[in-house]
Amino acid sequence: MTKMTGARALVESLKRQNVKVIFGIIGGAILPVYDALYDSDIRHILSRHEQCAAHAADGYARASGRPGVCMATSGPGATNLVTGIANAYMDSSPIIAFTGQVSTYSRSSSYAIGKDAFQEADIIGITTPITKFNYQVRSASEIPKIVRSAFYIATSGRPGPVLIDLPKNVQMDTAEMDFSSNIPFRGYKPVTDPHPLQIKRAAEILLSAERLVILAGGGVIISNAFQELLNLAEFLMAPVATTLMGKGCFPENHPLSMGHIGMHGNPAANKMILEADVLLAVGTRFADRSTGRIDTFCKDAKIIHIDIDPAEIGKNLDVDLPIVADAKKALSAIYAALSEKVSKPKENSEWFKKVKEAKETYEGFFSNNNGDLKPKILLKELRQLLPEDAIVTTEVGQNQMWAALHFKAIKPRTFITSGGLGTMGFGFPAALGAKVACPDRIVVDVAGDGSFLMNEQELACSVEENIPVTVIVLNNSVLGMVAQWQRLFYNRRYIAVKLGRVPDMVKLAEAYGARGIRVHSIEEFRKAVKEAVNSDVTTVIDVPISPDEDVLPMVPPERGLNEMLIG
Repeated sequence: MTKMTGARALVESLKRQNVKVIFGIIGGAILPVYDALYDSDIRHILSRHEQCAAHAADGYARASGRPGVCMATSGPGATNLVTGIANAYMDSSPIIAFTGQVSTYSRSSSYAIGKDAFQEADIIGITTPITKFNYQVRSASEIPKIVRSAFYIATSGRPGPVLIDLPKNVQMDTAEMDFSSNIPFRGYKPVTDPHPLQIKRAAEILLSAERLVILAGGGVIISNAFQELLNLAEFLMAPVATTLMGKGCFPENHPLSMGHIGMHGNPAANKMILEADVLLAVGTRFADRSTGRIDTFCKDAKIIHIDIDPAEIGKNLDVDLPIVADAKKALSAIYAALSEKVSKPKENSEWFKKVKEAKETYEGFFSNNNGDLKPKILLKELRQLLPEDAIVTTEVGQNQMWAALHFKAIKPRTFITSGGLGTMGFGFPAALGAKVACPDRIVVDVAGDGSFLMNEQELACSVEENIPVTVIVLNNSVLGMVAQWQRLFYNRRYIAVKLGRVPDMVKLAEAYGARGIRVHSIEEFRKAVKEAVNSDVTTVIDVPISPDEDVLPMVPPERGLNEMLIG
């Protein structure tokens, strides 16, 4: 037992969790913690907006596989974290958010919780629906146990965000601290091991399949099941489609890869998954943007669904065989069961040939057929210019879908995007977090002008904190995806999408001490990217594109994957 203040106990607890970096913004209600951080070797990165601190922690977590940590003061500091926390919740990303809070008591009786004190907000009530766990500390001695619990909950089972609210007096109070590692949890025991009978049945169904498709989601990335997925796909000669969140869990240059499915999915993947007689879905929740109309999705297929979260089984789609388990363990067990039944991997089948033909049929859609400065050409060029382990983040909108369609992710944790919440402004701060997590790797944010401008102030953070990344702004001076919907489905009745006077991106970057480059040709783009990724300062590459450029293919809203618009 050691006697210390709550603030110092928090810092010591973070060190014991191997926390190396915190993204945050200081304020009065969190000052005691920051004072304790002054004497620690934990790096604090001063974000320029609390939302960006949460996004940076999110990007850190996704790139590294380790939990990201963010911090803010009470009231507006805490509420500014909410969008970033919700984003992490929707995409199952493990972040720990610490917020300052007004004191639990006050001599004047007015500056205390429940008295509507200056910068008081009920952050526990606000974040309850978007956190895996949240807790308001009521005594300093609780801090070590609560911090241990937070990291365990955030990273175990289906990962997610955890928030700890720290009243100011708790930070300042002195108490005996117990840093022992025992964490008793009643009622929280995530199931990770698959049931043997379900594995046996899954093997039987897979072996009987004639048109098998594997659908891999973000759960494969979270569980680090990349090799297990590759082994199983090659053993069964099964084509692999991914969800948007699963992009990168299977190498997209592999002959069995079909790309991602969904509203803006690969046309071959959208077509062939509907013809499957067996679908093995791993770590996916069958979101609407992936399946289109659920009553038309794989309606004639037997569906095996592996997910660590039992709440996702049957939530959106009825399945034939549920397997509640960690994806890595389940895929490994299925591979072992198949190996006992079959002595050698399957060879090329008629189904594989049909899938290959479908990919070739649509290959022209993705080909570099001219030298125009088109988004799909730029993204294909970017793939050629970057090493396989380079990390690409995206903003949200057309830029995101162009990147998902035309930039092939080869290695896991190299494609980071906001899937469930679709948060504009996510990509740039997430890129900074990814770069902090992986300082020796190239990090590129693919952005639209509308999305980038939502958090362009983080250029100051990137320069001041020496976090060099590359931002490629596909600049069309409109909110592109909404404009596309108005163009296609609202008879071109454009309203509230034309940005008008967009800042000069080159001058904007330079104003923050970053570098700006504007390009007008593929040759200039190649040169700019090569210079940017070798620069020791963040570089913004401004690429003017047409405001009338659409992201295609596209499945219209409330339609099935078989009704996609190709062009």
